[in-house]
Parts: sequence; C-alpha cells; structure tokens
Amino acid sequence: MAEKTLTAAILGLGKAGQDLLGAVQATNDFRIKAVADQDQQQVERVARDLECEPYTDYRQLIVQNQLDCLLVASDIHLCDEHLKTALKKHFHVLKLAPPARDFEETLEYVRLAEAENAHFAIANPARFRSSYQKAHALLAEEQVRQIFLITAHCNIGDRDRPTWYTDPKLAGGGVLLHDCHQIIDQILWSFPIPQQVYALTTNQAPDKQQRLYLTEDTAVVSMKFTDAVMGNIVATRCSDPGTNEMWLRIYGRDAVLTVDDRQVTVRSTADGKDQTWEFEESEQDAKVRLLSSFAQSVRTPDEKPLLSSGAENLANMAVFESAYLSARTGFPEEPARILRLTGNPSGAVTSI
Repeated sequence: MAEKTLTAAILGLGKAGQDLLGAVQATNDFRIKAVADQDQQQVERVARDLECEPYTDYRQLIVQNQLDCLLVASDIHLCDEHLKTALKKHFHVLKLAPPARDFEETLEYVRLAEAENAHFAIANPARFRSSYQKAHALLAEEQVRQIFLITAHCNIGDRDRPTWYTDPKLAGGGVLLHDCHQIIDQILWSFPIPQQVYALTTNQAPDKQQRLYLTEDTAVVSMKFTDAVMGNIVATRCSDPGTNEMWLRIYGRDAVLTVDDRQVTVRSTADGKDQTWEFEESEQDAKVRLLSSFAQSVRTPDEKPLLSSGAENLANMAVFESAYLSARTGFPEEPARILRLTGNPSGAVTSI
C-alpha cells in the first residue's frame, strides 16, 4: 500500500522557509495545501507555483484549514499564539530551531503537544547529516575513550538580519540561541547535560549601557560535565557574510575526533595517524531526510518514533537558559535545576 501523503502548510517564506520548501518538494511525503507570509507578493507567487492557498494572516491559515502537519519557518516572535492554536487543532508541528525564545515557552509547547497527542518536533538538520551521524556512532562505539574535553566553534557570516534579531524580547537571544542550537544539540545527543554552565557574552554596541539592551553577537560558554570532563563553545558573528564555520572536537586519552558538515576525522594520539570519512552532500539532503523521518513518525509513531522532539530539546534550551542567566549573574548555573520544571531533572542522558 502506498504511504499516505500528509497535508501540510508552511508558515514563513523567508530564506529559511524557501529552503524548507525546497526540501519538501524533494520528498513525496507532503502535499502543501496552504502557505503564509506577511509579504503578500511573495506568498501569492509561491502559492501560484504550488497551486495552493495564500495567506498573510497566520491565524486564518490555521483556523480555516484542517492539516496533518504545520511546518514553521516564520520569525520566532510572530508564531507563538498561532503555534499553540495549531497544536490545539491536533496538527503535528515541525519547527525550525530554535523551538522558542526561552525554556519556559518551549515547555509550554511541549506540554500542550502532549495534552493534544500531537507531535512537536524541532528541525535540527545536523542530526541528519551523514558526518554527524557517523561521529555519533563512533562515540557510541567508544572509538574515543576516556574523554576529557569537548570543544565547539561556531562562526557565522553576519548576513543582513532584521532588526528584531537585536531585541532580546523578540529574539530571546543572539548568536548562541539562533546559530548554535545545532551544535548544542549535537553535544547533548552524545553526552549528558552539563552539571554547570558559565558564559560570557557581548556585542559590538559602542558603549556598555547599549550592550545591555541588545542580543549578543559573541559568546564563550564553558561547561562542566563531570569532575573529569569539561567543554567549551566559542560563537561569533563576523563581518564577512560568506563565512560560516561550525565544528565539534572531542578529546580522549588515545584519540581526538573532529567533525564538521562534510568530514569526520579520528586522530590517534599514539602515532598521529588519521582515519577520515568524507561525505559529499548538501544541507538540503539533510533536510530531506529530516522531513521524511518526521513524516514517518506521524504515519507510524510506534514503528518510527519521533526524533528531535520538543521534549528532547528541552535539555538544549536548559543549557541556553543557564548560559544567559550566567552571563547576567557572573556565576555558573545548573541546567538540571531548570529541567526540574519538567519533572525530569536529568534531561536526555547518555553516559560518557
């Protein structure tokens, strides 16, 4: 029997929404019934191409349609109440990372989805990139033993961004929340939530007073996993719009593992020899796999459980919450204390 094609709609047709739409069209899992964006010309053009209904009002799209899935790529501050309405209508929701502006908002979505028996999934494309999947498997196989240091680097070309990105109330955070969600997700996919998080953040505002009212464009985050295992993340937006760099490095007693979007390398510290795996694929390839996985979880949830659920991403959001709180207080903060709000203080735990 042919698998059911899921009726879906997309909120937000900016660059992220266009990229998501391209991945949707590369699958046979969804039939786009409606699209919504505040740019009327854009939404009408896309709707014509897809032969679907255009909306400039997110609420109207949700209220006037019965859907299997809602794919959310809109600005984070524009979709809060509409996302809740969708979940109350039992739509399964896939939202581009980050899931929300803060931990509390994410928790509200998770609890509502559970109450309505609907999926609330977070699109973390790195989970579906072959390089990061290979690295995760190597760590699970203990190819790097007695790990003592986890480091990550995220350097984002400072492309044109709307002004709301600089407003903490609208954006929730800056480079950490919006550009490092996937690297945090990769760390917590293979390791337990850190016991403590300490962070320093800043931005390029001309004076200290102005910096207090803008989101960060540079951050350094230190993490304590155990007494023997530490971690750190350096994140920044640079002036070169063509520069995007994200990598993760794991140091063990006898080997060092490095992974980025296209390559995994394990270097032996005994003889300096490398094992390297290279993967030629695009971000769209990862998004196609992500969408297909989400569709399978909707069709056959018992056979194909949801990956990267909102509940799982609460651990990520607890780390962000701890980092932003630490940057304000000047002291280390404990993500587990924040996770106790969920009744699961350990979060997604995997042994080191």
